[in-house]
Amino acid sequence: MGKEKGKVVVLEERVPKLKEQRRQRANRLLVAYIALFFMLLLGVVYAQSPLSNVAVIHVEGNHHIASQQIIQLSGITKQTSFWKVKKDEVEQRVKQHPEVKDVSVKKRIPNRIDIVIVERKRIAYILDKHSFLPILDNGKVLTHAKQVIPSDAPILVGWKEGEAIQDMAAQLANTPNSILNLISEIHYTPNALDARHITVYMNDGIEVSATIDRFAKKIVHYPSIVSQLQPGVKGVLHLEMSTYFKPYKADEGDDKDDENER
Repeated sequence: MGKEKGKVVVLEERVPKLKEQRRQRANRLLVAYIALFFMLLLGVVYAQSPLSNVAVIHVEGNHHIASQQIIQLSGITKQTSFWKVKKDEVEQRVKQHPEVKDVSVKKRIPNRIDIVIVERKRIAYILDKHSFLPILDNGKVLTHAKQVIPSDAPILVGWKEGEAIQDMAAQLANTPNSILNLISEIHYTPNALDARHITVYMNDGIEVSATIDRFAKKIVHYPSIVSQLQPGVKGVLHLEMSTYFKPYKADEGDDKDDENER
């Protein structure tokens, strides 16, 4: 009987402690719910306020396309909510530009948008009267002209829109940049033996006689071939069916120099 009384006393002592623990747990849950409510409320207020608008639009990777043009295509302004920017939609809009090969959009909290551009390579320029029309690596000819003489790609002279220029563009697209940088001009010079003959003027003064077909495979050997020539010797490097170099005659070299001066 004494043992039972002892147990009753112990249980009666623990009841207030259990009630206090439950009350404290309930209070902590209430505080957590209130805090969560206010955080959600602040989030809603922030999302609806100008503070959530895009503050910075950063464009990188572009060389020929103006950053402002990319931003206009993206449709993002300083009044656009950061949380409403959909990356896939922005990328599709920017890809509408003919010079954009690829694009990725990154959202950086709290309010910065990064637009990373991969431009199509300009493989050549067509001389059109006194202007230069860029040709992209997919063969597309841009309509907006460059007025100054370009130095970042060869100039095509004597070409007209058609199959030949598309085939030449395909060859140049498969030509390494290191070789393209050695080429000054490519003239379309068909003859009785080769309707697709071209004359290529290199920056070092060497003239290359070639054909459109297989040009990319042939021209890659240019540096190794020229390295075997005597220094200062100018002439014509033939890259048609067979490969050989023919130096200019003395008077022929003078005529070429006079032509270049003109």
